[in-house]
Amino acid sequence: MCCFSQPVKDVSNTKIFARLGNGVDQFVAYAMNLSADEELSMVLPIPVVPGSGEKAVKFINLEKYPRLFEDLWKGFPAPVSRSRGGDTFGPAAVYGVQKLEVQSVGAFDASFVPTIADFSRLDERFRLPEKVWKKLPGYATFGFAVFKLKDVHGPVHPMAFLFPSSMPQSLFFPTMHIHDGEIHAKEEFDHTLYCQGSNIDASWQESPGIAVQFVKCGLTHDMVSPKHHVHRRLMKGVQENGDVLLRAGKVAA
Repeated sequence: MCCFSQPVKDVSNTKIFARLGNGVDQFVAYAMNLSADEELSMVLPIPVVPGSGEKAVKFINLEKYPRLFEDLWKGFPAPVSRSRGGDTFGPAAVYGVQKLEVQSVGAFDASFVPTIADFSRLDERFRLPEKVWKKLPGYATFGFAVFKLKDVHGPVHPMAFLFPSSMPQSLFFPTMHIHDGEIHAKEEFDHTLYCQGSNIDASWQESPGIAVQFVKCGLTHDMVSPKHHVHRRLMKGVQENGDVLLRAGKVAA
């Protein structure tokens, strides 16, 4: 799910990378083009292991590698549209006055919100309306990676993090849309999903070469494995509004 704390004019060219890490950890990188009238935050619900705590998510600074997704695209000789592969994962007390930790991650300020109740510890400008969560009971046990965006026009350099997943045998892609404070059954998608892993669904396109041939893996802080292929799925046009779960095995870093 990709949610914004304030209305946005346009979100396009969304790109997401995912790979399983050590133990139950999963990497996620996220980028997009954005147009909005005011400073806002982007909220990515993630299926964290319950009770993980405030420091469970490690944010990764990709400020020095703004072209990560352009390089990932180069690994595929021609675009191939796929309409299947991966399941759509549909909708499924206040902590005093202590504020949540805010980290500077490249061009962003980032926070991890362990539970829905903890949103009260964020600045009101960066929260989502409570009515949104009441309509999404499937996210009751999720945590939330929150990125405060200052530049709200044009491309946004990749945001990335590592989190302990409660679904360690699958890759989770936060693709559900909430861009206007409302939940719609179907939405217009303009997404490109990338991943690394074993036993990936055959409907995902596999890169002919290994990642090191087209990605500067050393700039990704061990997120992209240099020795393995990358898989890609295009999500374009009107589709069911939900997150994507993809069964996958691990590959070594």
